[in-house]
Amino acid sequence: MTMPAGPPDMRRLPPGTRLVAATHNAGKVRELRDLLAPFGLDVASAGDLGLPEPEETGTTFQANAELKALAAATAAGLPALADDSGIEVDALDGAPGIYAARWAGPGRDFGLAMRRVADEVRGRGRWPDGGKTPGPRANFIAVLCLAWPDGTVKTFEGKVYGHLVWPPRGDKGFGYDPMFVADGEALTFGEMEPARKHAISHRARAFALFSRACLGG
Repeated sequence: MTMPAGPPDMRRLPPGTRLVAATHNAGKVRELRDLLAPFGLDVASAGDLGLPEPEETGTTFQANAELKALAAATAAGLPALADDSGIEVDALDGAPGIYAARWAGPGRDFGLAMRRVADEVRGRGRWPDGGKTPGPRANFIAVLCLAWPDGTVKTFEGKVYGHLVWPPRGDKGFGYDPMFVADGEALTFGEMEPARKHAISHRARAFALFSRACLGG
């Protein structure tokens, strides 16, 4: 459909707009589709469209989100929404951060990645009882980027703070969700029903800013 004219900061995504979810991560595609569902957009993932997955060469979440969104928007000739997200652990000086997915290895084994986080925290003497008490402080961060084929981008950041637990609990989320408990909650993100997680997650907080700016929500 024809995109609205006007300055970049006035662009909106009206119902019926075809939008690319610029990710090959099935969990992220599912969450983005759930969040976008009330707005009547026609959402296709990068995988659905056969778009290549760009190498994430940025040194910040914002840079990687912009890189992925622009690659998809340019290749598809459509507006594209990308997410770059990760977990930052205080006891690890913010690691794994932008390398959260890489800690899972080429097979994207997040069970391995979570164990690496726990082992490295314990190796620094910051989790001496092996998980019997709440672990170190941590936060999830998500940066959403909306890009247009002409190169225009807008970014939105959300964070949620909490602590780590060990062993991981729950199988409803993805990534590091089973080892993270948000402040004020008893369940890990891996144990929460999707609707509850969507109400408080880092991605939901970034999405709320995106919604107000670009969807009118």
